Amino acid sequence: MKKLVVLTGAGISAESGLQTFRDKGGLWEGYNIEDVATPGAWRRNPELVQQFYNERRKGVIEAEPNEAHRTLASFEQYFDVQIITQNIDDLHERAGSTHVLHLHGVITRSQSDFDPAVTYPIEGWEIKPGDLCEYGLQLRPHVVWFGEAVPNLQLAAEICAESDIFAVIGTKLAVYPAAGLIDYVPDDVVRYVVDLDIPYVSGGSLVRKIEASATIGVARMAEELLKHPDA
Repeated sequence: MKKLVVLTGAGISAESGLQTFRDKGGLWEGYNIEDVATPGAWRRNPELVQQFYNERRKGVIEAEPNEAHRTLASFEQYFDVQIITQNIDDLHERAGSTHVLHLHGVITRSQSDFDPAVTYPIEGWEIKPGDLCEYGLQLRPHVVWFGEAVPNLQLAAEICAESDIFAVIGTKLAVYPAAGLIDYVPDDVVRYVVDLDIPYVSGGSLVRKIEASATIGVARMAEELLKHPDA
């Protein structure tokens, strides 16, 4: 089986009703990113940050995977599929994808404020005051904030380097270091780019641009890929 590596961003989840923060000048559901998505914000006002992510978590739980998520999951019948996502929702997993690497954490889990590798499932949709990790510290969302290291970045780069087919779906490739992952894709690999606003992707004639929403664009990508999945 060929290895299909897919890098997804906020555009694929937007069609499930989850807002993308970069579409409104740095606002995410009416909040400034600096007030809710940085280590400094957590130190200044942990109650606000916790409330913000509790609300986002509730929205994620209520959202449903869309056709783009489900189509990517169905590719596992034909390819060795590895999804690398910048999204903090679990919609890929709920759609049926079995190999999903989250670059920026998963909002449905909590983590230790001392050791980000120590994570826990969340019952319901809230992390409450007094919910402590094994070190006795208040639990925080399992989310990589701006200014924090991306723990899975090296693993993601290694996966990209092994790709036989690569796809970028629903991301403008504007958030680094995640956007740099495409530089690890071998030079001779076909790259699909699906977005309403196609970002620049190196590769010349090997780049297949599909200017469409994720649900429509992934369906078009599937039509082409499944004509000759073993070619």
